[in-house]
Amino acid sequence: MLRTRIVRAAIDMADADGLHTLSMRRLANRLDLGPMSLYRHVTGKDDLLTQMADLVFGDCALPEHGPRGWRAKLEHVAREHWRLCSRHPWLPQVVSFTRPNLVPHMMDHTEWTLRALDELELPMDVRLQEALTLHGLVVTVALSNAREAAAERRSGLSLSRWSRMQRARRREVLTSTRYPLLSAVSEDAAPDLETLFEYGLARHLDGLAVMTTALPESAQG
Repeated sequence: MLRTRIVRAAIDMADADGLHTLSMRRLANRLDLGPMSLYRHVTGKDDLLTQMADLVFGDCALPEHGPRGWRAKLEHVAREHWRLCSRHPWLPQVVSFTRPNLVPHMMDHTEWTLRALDELELPMDVRLQEALTLHGLVVTVALSNAREAAAERRSGLSLSRWSRMQRARRREVLTSTRYPLLSAVSEDAAPDLETLFEYGLARHLDGLAVMTTALPESAQG
């Protein structure tokens, strides 16, 4: 189907070169199509981005029931979304909390997350806040991942190499008495976003567990 071929090509371009390089004209040239031919299948770039997001969420199939227990389920969906954003660094820039794309595959993921909270018997508005907050955690760290990928493309420097090049400046700044705690951090400690994501996920779910335990029965169900 030509529409799927168009959207797949757009995904490949955005994965390889970043979202800012994606244009209808470049996409048409890649597919050897006239630019106006694309508009029979997508109404414009916003529609194209929506279809791209829907397609990659569709590629990430969630199990019908998932692992046992609400925490394991939320860990599963969050890690799947993290892997999805890692494969497609442009994706966090497309997903909106205030103006959500009402497309089937993305909505499937939200529905799955809401259902994962069934055993906690939370009101639906609290479930929705949790689903949005969980995804927000993923997106926040994934945006840093995307910016790092873009910086590496622009500079040709890996994060570890860039960090090594900053050692002299770091020592100069941190030798003052103003930052005694920061100066104790290893100068070789380049940020590990995977570790940061896992830490944030664990602490968030710890907090949810405490909150739900403390809720009065009247606030549940």
